[in-house]
Formats: sequence, structure tokens, C-alpha cells
Amino acid sequence: MSIESADCESIIWATRGRDWGFRFLLDAGLSDPLPDYERAFGSLRDAPAAWRRHDGHVALRILDPLERRDSAGRVIPHEFVVYGDLAAAVESVEDGMHKVWPLVSEIYASAWDASTPPDLSNRALIARHTR
Repeated sequence: MSIESADCESIIWATRGRDWGFRFLLDAGLSDPLPDYERAFGSLRDAPAAWRRHDGHVALRILDPLERRDSAGRVIPHEFVVYGDLAAAVESVEDGMHKVWPLVSEIYASAWDASTPPDLSNRALIARHTR
């Protein structure tokens, strides 16, 4: 499974890489995803894995399924704010692992060894991972 253009518009995705710090890789089409991200995660700040539904969206935090670690040795977290039909289908952390992670796993795998995060504002990169 890979990410579709419509899915890009329904996901905020924040994570870090081996050698690059925490970044928004998908922004759900928002010019500034930070306020929505902060509202969605609210009290979930410290939980290593988390799921919360609020106001029609889902906040989801999962640890990297392959247990990849950054250069400081920390397991990589992936944090998502999911909207729309996809949010309606995600009822738990486990659902997120099965329904959200497969949408971005190929993109992350290709970015893992990069020294800088991918620029997913370039829809050509996303198109390479579609279907």
C-alpha cells in the first residue's frame, strides 16, 4: 500500500530521521500544521504510543515498526493527525499501525538514509510512491 494524493491532504505526519530532527513530512495541506498538531496531541505528549479521537480527527503516535533509532540511539516516533474517512477508520494504536503506517512506510524507508528530510511538498515524490 502507498500514499495517495487524497491521503496526503488528510494526514499531518511528524517524525525524525537518523540524522535529521523532528519535522513535519506531511501537512494535510495546511500552511502551518503546528497549531492543529499541538491541539491534537494535547495531553498525549509523554506517551510512547497513543491514540485519541477529538473533534473529528485522530491523534496517533507509534514507535517505528522496524525499531529504527536516530543517531542519539532513540527509537523514532511517528506522530500523525488524521482527518476524514481515514480518521473514522482508525479506532486504536493497532488500527493506526495497520491503516496509517502502510501509507507512509515506503516514503520513510526511502528517506531513512538521507541526510536531510524529504520535501513532500513536491508531489512528484509522493507520486513515485503511489500505487
